[in-house]
Amino acid sequence: MKKSVSNKSLCSGLVAVRQLSLVCSLIVFVCPQMAGKWYLIGFATNAQWFVSRRDTMKMGTSVFTPTADGDVDISYASLNSDGSCWRLNNLATKTDIPGKFTYTSQRWGSLNDMRFVEVKSDEYALTQTIKSKGSELTVVNKLYGRAADLSNDLLVKFKQFSLDSGVLPENIVFLPKNGTVLIKALLSSSNSKQRRALLSNVPFISSVSAECPAA
Repeated sequence: MKKSVSNKSLCSGLVAVRQLSLVCSLIVFVCPQMAGKWYLIGFATNAQWFVSRRDTMKMGTSVFTPTADGDVDISYASLNSDGSCWRLNNLATKTDIPGKFTYTSQRWGSLNDMRFVEVKSDEYALTQTIKSKGSELTVVNKLYGRAADLSNDLLVKFKQFSLDSGVLPENIVFLPKNGTVLIKALLSSSNSKQRRALLSNVPFISSVSAECPAA
């Protein structure tokens, strides 16, 4: 079994998760609140795959689409450094607890128990997912925004929430926007062919954010 945190930290994190699940069960959650496009701004987990990639991860976008059965279709897209898009789709099935959904990751094969912890439909959303695969258990917290920027108060709230969940401080990350990174890549590239390739693949480039086009 791989351990990315100490047993003490993991146990304290799981206690926090159980406490949060009780809070979530009291929330009158209306699924349509989450409908539409969101920017993935904050990401926090001690999972080894994240630790090895956190320095290269960039801001992406998620689209939540409620189904007639009360489930939620979740699509995610992020822009690679070469201008191509990385996409992921999952269908999260509702449970008897409002705001709680489960799904199996199509890409990784993990079982995911996802909770919408806090939602303000026109501003931000905070989710927590407990991922299990074999004997490995990890907690993943995500902070979404309707816009690509959120207030400092919300960033502080997300950081504290993640610390209380047992996530190490260095594994709580606020993802940088793609646009700035791509512009730097273009300006620093001395290869005209590479610049043309980047420009032809990127849907648009600005100092605010570059995104994948709708699927």
